[in-house]
Amino acid sequence: MPSTTRATHLTRRGLLAAGGALGLGAALVACGGEKKKDGAATASASAKSGPWEFKDDRGLTVKAKSTPKRIVAFTGTAAALHDFGVEVVGVFGPTYVEDPKTKARKPDVQAGDLDINKVAVIGNVWGEFKIEEYLKLNPEVLITDMWEKNDLWYVPAEQKDKILKIAPSVALWASDLSMPAVLQRHADLAASLGADVQTAKIKADKARFEAAAERVRKAAKGKKDIKVLIGSGSPDLFYVSTPVRPTDTLFFKELGVNLVVPAKLDQGGWFEGLSWENVDKYKADVIMLDNRTGTLQPEQLKAKPTWGALPAVKAGQVIPRVTEPVYSYAKCAPLLEDLAKALENAKKVS
Repeated sequence: MPSTTRATHLTRRGLLAAGGALGLGAALVACGGEKKKDGAATASASAKSGPWEFKDDRGLTVKAKSTPKRIVAFTGTAAALHDFGVEVVGVFGPTYVEDPKTKARKPDVQAGDLDINKVAVIGNVWGEFKIEEYLKLNPEVLITDMWEKNDLWYVPAEQKDKILKIAPSVALWASDLSMPAVLQRHADLAASLGADVQTAKIKADKARFEAAAERVRKAAKGKKDIKVLIGSGSPDLFYVSTPVRPTDTLFFKELGVNLVVPAKLDQGGWFEGLSWENVDKYKADVIMLDNRTGTLQPEQLKAKPTWGALPAVKAGQVIPRVTEPVYSYAKCAPLLEDLAKALENAKKVS
């Protein structure tokens, strides 16, 4: 998990703190009878024969002679595709956390249900993208998120031109659209890659998601006075996120949740950074705390006296926020259920 203090474009920093041209001329590698042990997507293998194309959220129509089977994706995107029935051969982005003593690996929160031992990890932290390892995978398409227009998430800017010459890329919005729209786009992509997105399991997951959304709507209507703050902790600052740009908070807002709106946003329009001395600037009854690896979690925040003095913290009304959701119905439904439960049980403390 990259640090919030990295010296890159401010909006990138904001994305982690607060919650290009496509080389269509690149030759695609023909992988006809790919073996399962290489991680080729079972769904893709059953896709229609003939040309493949998909219009991504940059407005670019990505084309190939056949449906891509050897897919490399940002970890969270790969996890979403997995839930929709498409497997990948490689990932980049926060995938595993390593025990400093035993060196044993466990999945990062963004890996979802991916089997991290069966995919090639060509980058696990910000700025890490092993091009030589990427080439060895014979990728047919690279898929990632997009938080700013044409900015490919976890594809290092200094390596971008080289990377995009190897295989075509697909980018899907992870901001500025409400969660249901983003979920649909991931389903559309999975379907184009050969997945059956109308299975009984996926239909049930979608029904659960929709029921959870209604539960949040009902809870928010009954608790209009409950203020919810979206926050992220770092050693030096506490970041209060705007609800305007992230897909999850946009949806929460649509559902009627009373979200704290910070007054002084960063240049990218993502968050306001508060010193720990001023962490009580905004009144809140519930705090949704960034759960990503690399951000301070409740146990670590006990070392911050001003954190412990916040009314929501003293009342035990702090819940995790999945700042970078895995965009499948299976993973997003529980996020709404947890928020609904928090609202239903919340007491006015601010």
